[in-house]
Amino acid sequence: MRAAVLHEIGQEKLEILDDIEAVGFGPGKVRVRVRATGLCHSDLSAMNGVLPQPAPFVPGHEGAGEILEVGENVSHLKPGDRVVICWLPACGACPACKRGQTELCLAGFMNAGTPNFKRPGGDVFGFAGTGTFAEEVVVDAGCAVPIPDDVPFDIAALIGCGVTTGLGAALNTADVEAGSSVAVIGCGGVGISAVQGARLKGAAEIVAVDPVASRRESALKFGATKAVSPDELADAKQQVTGGEGFDYVFEVVGRSATARTAYENTRRGGTLVVVGAGAMDDCLQLNMFELFFDEKRILPSMYGGGDVLSSYERTIALWRAGRVDLAGLITHRVPLAEINEALDQMRTGTALRTCIEI
Repeated sequence: MRAAVLHEIGQEKLEILDDIEAVGFGPGKVRVRVRATGLCHSDLSAMNGVLPQPAPFVPGHEGAGEILEVGENVSHLKPGDRVVICWLPACGACPACKRGQTELCLAGFMNAGTPNFKRPGGDVFGFAGTGTFAEEVVVDAGCAVPIPDDVPFDIAALIGCGVTTGLGAALNTADVEAGSSVAVIGCGGVGISAVQGARLKGAAEIVAVDPVASRRESALKFGATKAVSPDELADAKQQVTGGEGFDYVFEVVGRSATARTAYENTRRGGTLVVVGAGAMDDCLQLNMFELFFDEKRILPSMYGGGDVLSSYERTIALWRAGRVDLAGLITHRVPLAEINEALDQMRTGTALRTCIEI
C-alpha cells in the first residue's frame, strides 16, 4: 500500500512509497482504511524534531476512515463502520482515567514506540501511534471511534485533533465567561477553533492575532471581533481593554516567546491557556514576583482538556446545529501524492487546514 514516509528527522519532504505494510493486527486491534486526514502543525513539529518521534515514520494523526477488519475481543466495531482516529485513547484503568482526566492517559503515548508499519528496508513507525498519511493503519480498537453516517470523512478527520483541541481549550480548560475579553495568538486550524469556542461561550471581544493576513481575515469570519498582526497587539490591548489586558489569552503556537507575549497581555487575575505543543528545551521564563503578584492562572490544555469521546459528541452536535463551522476550516485539498504541497501550505500559513484525500 501507499504511505508518506519521513526517513530522517529534520528532512522537509516526505517520500510516497508503495511498499508499505500496516502491521500489528491481532486481538484488540482493528485495521482501518483511511479516507481523509488533516495536516496538523504537530506533524511538522515531529518532522523537525520539536516533538519526540522515532524515525522513519509515517506522519498524520488527524484521520477518519472505515473499518476493514477487527481482531479478536473487539465487539463494538465491525467491518464497514465509519470511524475517526483518536490518537490519545483512554485506557479507563490508569489513575488519570479514574480521576476523570482521560486526556492525561498515557496509554496512547506508549503506542508511539511500537512500529505500525514495515517495508523491505525495516520497521516504520506511525506518528503518535497512528500514522494516517497512509492508505491503511492498524491501531488499538480504542483508537477507532464510531461516527454517525451523516458526518463526512473530512469533517470527522478535523474532529480527531485540531477542532477538539481548540474548541476544548475554550469550552473545557478556560471555561470562558460570557461578556469577557479574549485574545487568541496563532490562528491556524486550532486557533480558529479556539475563536469559535470563545464565541460559543459568549465572549464579548475576541481578538485574533496572527502574522498572516489571510488567517486574520478568516478569523473574522469565524467569530473574531478584531484581527491584528503581532505588532498591533499592544494597540488592540489598549483599545479593547484600556491597557489592562485580556481576561483570557490563548497561546496556540507552542513557543516560549509567544507564551511570554500571551502572559504579558493577560490581565492581572486573568487566564493564560497554553494550547500549542512546543519543544522540551524551549523554556518559558517567569520571575517569582510577577507570578505571585499578578495572580494570573496559567492553564495548559492537553487535547482540549476534557474527555475526548464526550468532546467528539459535543462537536458533532454543535456542527449539526450550525453552531460551529467545520467545513470552512478546510481551505485546501490535495491527494496523498501531493502531500509535500500540503506541507508548504502549512509552513507558509496559506492554509487553515489542508485535507489529504486518500
